[in-house]
Amino acid sequence: MANTIVKSAVKEELDNMNVAADFYDALDSEVQDLLEDAERRASDNDRKTVQSRDL
Repeated sequence: MANTIVKSAVKEELDNMNVAADFYDALDSEVQDLLEDAERRASDNDRKTVQSRDL
């Protein structure tokens, strides 16, 4: 796990729900994929700044 997400922030956001331990790993993986895609899009457009439109 890359530890991109903050578990306490996720738990706080989902305050009315229990959160399974494996959920954090899956969420972290999804966030990593989003970040990699955004970086690729910015790079493909000759930018060094990742913007909201890259998501």
